[in-house]
Amino acid sequence: MNCLKLPHRLIFATLFVAFCLITTGARGQNIPQSVVNTEQVRAELMVQAPDGADAGKSVWLGLQLTHLPEWHTYWKNPGDSGLPTTLQWTLPAGVTAGEIAWPLPKKIPLGNLTNYGYEGTVLLPVPLSISPAFKPSSLSSGLEIKLKATWLVCRLECVPQDGEFVLNVPVRGSTALNSAAFAASLKAQPAALEGDSRVAVDGKQLKLTVVGLPPTLRGKQLEFFPETPELIDPAATWSQQWAKNGQSDVWTASVPLSGLRSESPALIPLVLVADVNGQRQGFRAQAQVLGNWPPVAGVAGSSPPGLAPALASTTAPTGPQVSFGLWAALLGALLGGMILNLMPCVFPVLAIKVMSFTRHAHDRRGHRVSGLAYSAGVVLSFLALGALLIGLRSAGEQLGWGFQLQSPAVVAALAVLFTVMGLNLAGLFEFGRFLPNAVLTLEAKNPAVNAFLSGVLAVAIASPCTAPFMGASLGLALGLPPLQALLIFMTLGIGMALPYLAASLTPAVARWLPRPGAWMDTFRRAMAFPMFATVVWLVWVLGQQSGIDGAAALLALLLSLSLVLWSLTLKGRSRVVIATISIATLALLTGAIGQNVIKMAGASRVASDSRWQLWAPGRVEQVLVTGAPVFVDFSAAWCVTCQYNEKTTLANPEVLADFAANKVTLLRADWTQRDPAISAALAQLGRSGVPVYVLYQDGRAPVVLSEILSVQEVRSMLAKLKSS
Repeated sequence: MNCLKLPHRLIFATLFVAFCLITTGARGQNIPQSVVNTEQVRAELMVQAPDGADAGKSVWLGLQLTHLPEWHTYWKNPGDSGLPTTLQWTLPAGVTAGEIAWPLPKKIPLGNLTNYGYEGTVLLPVPLSISPAFKPSSLSSGLEIKLKATWLVCRLECVPQDGEFVLNVPVRGSTALNSAAFAASLKAQPAALEGDSRVAVDGKQLKLTVVGLPPTLRGKQLEFFPETPELIDPAATWSQQWAKNGQSDVWTASVPLSGLRSESPALIPLVLVADVNGQRQGFRAQAQVLGNWPPVAGVAGSSPPGLAPALASTTAPTGPQVSFGLWAALLGALLGGMILNLMPCVFPVLAIKVMSFTRHAHDRRGHRVSGLAYSAGVVLSFLALGALLIGLRSAGEQLGWGFQLQSPAVVAALAVLFTVMGLNLAGLFEFGRFLPNAVLTLEAKNPAVNAFLSGVLAVAIASPCTAPFMGASLGLALGLPPLQALLIFMTLGIGMALPYLAASLTPAVARWLPRPGAWMDTFRRAMAFPMFATVVWLVWVLGQQSGIDGAAALLALLLSLSLVLWSLTLKGRSRVVIATISIATLALLTGAIGQNVIKMAGASRVASDSRWQLWAPGRVEQVLVTGAPVFVDFSAAWCVTCQYNEKTTLANPEVLADFAANKVTLLRADWTQRDPAISAALAQLGRSGVPVYVLYQDGRAPVVLSEILSVQEVRSMLAKLKSS
């Protein structure tokens, strides 16, 4: 009997459940409701349907945000920093939601920065279209509306937040309880201007000419809000004046351009706001762009302050240079995939693979078939994972490499799988005792299936790691067309499988391997301990996500599962009695404490180290305006490379002393749980996974360090900082 053969049904079933849980985005106890309260914001989903929600009726939805004093959220263009509020609707067939009708924003100064957003209470209205295709199940059932909203609320610090909401709107009858709030919000909409407004660029200045403004505004100072992000420098001083063009009043302005602007659009939508008799009135114009837009050296698109030079080397170029960027990414993916085999998280699976090679040492055909099947499993798994990641990002999810371990349910499923594998290797039970003879015969005749699923398992465990050369390649892949992106993922899989494929096709390798013998049983039992070590790591990762209660619940369930497996190895009447009791105990425990495993605790690992502060959107810019450099550690608890760097290089006394001597502010962006703001920040750096280490200086390009940090590399970087 082959003691190392793992039944493909167990592995496939566990991985299938894990990946299904990813797509459902398990987020703990986030129960949909009409109101969500946080420490800074009260968010409420509102509706106005004076004549009901039947086909052809006028219906408005809206998310009302009530901020605590000094806190604010952001407009569609957040200004110097921040993120706009986003709304994702789930509606019945025949019902569609329009875009947010953004009320007039206000300028919110923060040091040398200026943001655009809202304080106090604001309602973000959205029109709802109901077509004749909408058919309610009954007049009493109404129209069910579900919303997933995300917003960034800031004071001096910023807190990314989200909420899930649900409302049921009657098809017949009036729903107008919120009519005053909607009337005030719609009144705060900018009025559309008619006329030929224009925009031109004169050096580093944006020249605006707006016509069609009402005569009551003549001579007034207007506030200017471009809807295009990173078009102007929001905090810079600018000039404006009024002129006459025949009988019409013309407003002109000269506004400093942002150094991060991108290619010119054909039209630039903008909002002008004036104070008329103590009331703010807004007007929206579509300004036509005249002439050529001057290029900005080294900038390949929009990015946050200080990131443009870094993006010049990481953002996919256009035109004939794309092929060069793609070839460089493919080479990086190939090398990164090969190095991925050296990551600690892959070791348990590799040990099984080495045993497989030893088993086929004198079977040339079996050796080749095993290598080819394993390689196919690796490559196809990378393609499937890449396709899933690209598909979810296209659907609006802010995800990156290793996203599956951001789900506590997936972490728990992998812990169960490795516990079962470890108990099997330790000799507690044999899979053959639980499987029908037909299945065992099928596995004996199809050893390639087990080799293929070993490749699938290797990818499932290796995917949270980011090896050298992988970061830039994966970052570029997520910005390319789907087919080119999948080519990079496929090359990454080829790189990981290449050493084993070469070994399986090289006769000399068989002569290097030891001959099968009794030592294999001892080695097999020893391999149980790397499996259990992986379980320890997974339980620790889950503890970072679900807290100590979640980790304890998972340990209790794993212990109960082990009891079930042991009871099934017994003989006679005791097997029936003990197995029945153990299975019932496992079922009761799962129902009682299972929810603790998949809930999100929301704790941050930063709090345990006073040297590090919590990263938040806009936090880097807030520190840079003080003149201090900033070092950001983009990390996650499930990233083994991240933990190694944090416990070695980033904990080195000499490195910490150099950070302190140079007055470097240390920020940690903890990506253990899903965080769209961190995903966006990584994408702006041309990365899609962790670890990423970046040094920011005011007025200089960010410095991105290697994935595997060395003390010498960090100290050398800080020495250059000191000398400059």
